[in-house]
Amino acid sequence: MLDLLIAPIVVPALVAPLTLLLMRRRRVFSLYLSLGGCVALLAVAIALFATAQDDAVRSYALGAWPAPFGIVLVLDRLAATMLVLTAVLALVVLAHAVVTAADRKGWHFHPMFHFQLLGLNGAFLTGDLFNLFVFFEVLLIASYGLMLHSQGAQRLKAGVAYVVINITGSALFLVALGLLYGLTSTLNMADLSRKVALLGAGDQGLLRVAGLLLVTVFALKAAVVPLHLWLPRTYGATRPVVAALFAIMTKLGVYAMIRTVPLIFGARAGAAAWITAPFLLPAAAVGAILGFVGALTARGLREQAAFAVLASTGTLLMAVSRWQQATLAASLYYLVQATLAGAALFLVADVTLRRRGQYADAIVPGPRFAGQDAAGLLYLAAAVAVVGLPPLAGFVGKLLILDASFGVPGWQVIWASLLIATLIGTLAFSRAGSTLFWAAPADADAIAGHRRSPLEFAAPLALLATSALLTIAAGWATAQAEATARQIMAPARYAAAILGPAR
Repeated sequence: MLDLLIAPIVVPALVAPLTLLLMRRRRVFSLYLSLGGCVALLAVAIALFATAQDDAVRSYALGAWPAPFGIVLVLDRLAATMLVLTAVLALVVLAHAVVTAADRKGWHFHPMFHFQLLGLNGAFLTGDLFNLFVFFEVLLIASYGLMLHSQGAQRLKAGVAYVVINITGSALFLVALGLLYGLTSTLNMADLSRKVALLGAGDQGLLRVAGLLLVTVFALKAAVVPLHLWLPRTYGATRPVVAALFAIMTKLGVYAMIRTVPLIFGARAGAAAWITAPFLLPAAAVGAILGFVGALTARGLREQAAFAVLASTGTLLMAVSRWQQATLAASLYYLVQATLAGAALFLVADVTLRRRGQYADAIVPGPRFAGQDAAGLLYLAAAVAVVGLPPLAGFVGKLLILDASFGVPGWQVIWASLLIATLIGTLAFSRAGSTLFWAAPADADAIAGHRRSPLEFAAPLALLATSALLTIAAGWATAQAEATARQIMAPARYAAAILGPAR
């Protein structure tokens, strides 16, 4: 089973070039290969998730070079959870792209899609900070291509800004890695967790600078206020099916914080201990509120969905920022449902704009369109999940965050921000839904256009059904989140599993 640990990287690494070779001459074979690759990834992710249930941390040394000298992949509960989430999201989004023919707007959609999965899976599995940087670059290069898929002046303009911002983030990442390597002579995360604790007083200043730079890079990837301005413009400009996959990109930034802060910058890190403490909570609180304010003022469904992603990331980070086992467990449950709900909202926007003709996804009244009632119901369910209203998993996630945060330092900020953001979000989606789906007179002529397949509704329905399943299985899911949080908050176990007992 240990050899299976490399499969989430190898599968997309093989599928991506093969789909590129087959696309022009054997397009049908290429589609089957692409979909089959996603199915295989899901099967592998589920197998690895089942393996991780014994609470052990496993490592795979590439080339049989032992850590910290060689490259290692690490499987624990957190990595396994993120692999399953990525595989589920990828399969649903790719199926929607095929059904709606969104993948035919350019020749390279499928190769870039799988290179994106390669970067995501590698980032979740790597046990080395430099290889985290490498996988970040792989997925970012693929995301550039996916964002510009089917071209357009607006996408090109937003894409240039996206590239510039991420190049800046990559440069800061390299500076942080250089400082950490100069201080500790290692970039293996398990080894860093031990060597950082041994640094003398004279190195604490540089360690703190390195930690702040590293967390700033992750905050940029997660679109934490005030580093968030790129997200609404980027996600709102790209095709909704691509933005649905991008829903997990901001969560990758949060994952990187969860992976590195307790492990490297935990209680034993001296002046750099819990490096995010001064700024993460206020930034997250502002992000949660600002995101739903943006959703309230949005002019289109894609823009509204982008701001909803921003709000969900802020909500998630409010819980993460306390670095308590209980709040971390609540945040992990919320992370899964927020990713699925955000992606579902983008897919609902896609179904809607494809059927509204010249009105596209603009939040303005218009004539009725084919499938309006079904689209309206899906929008209502996605809005309920995103805002965090009963009965879907968003409500359970927010209740868990409120309960876990009560009594911890800053709980008043978390409670106030969460309740205010939920109120604004309810107003935002109520306004948009009533304007777009229920303001048209019942006897108005339907918008003329091409016949659309009812299968277009399947992908958002599948994501929302998964959110409902998280509600039904909330007891099991919260137990999984609690076990994952316990493992994260025991960095010595992680280090011992990879390096052996401390000497």
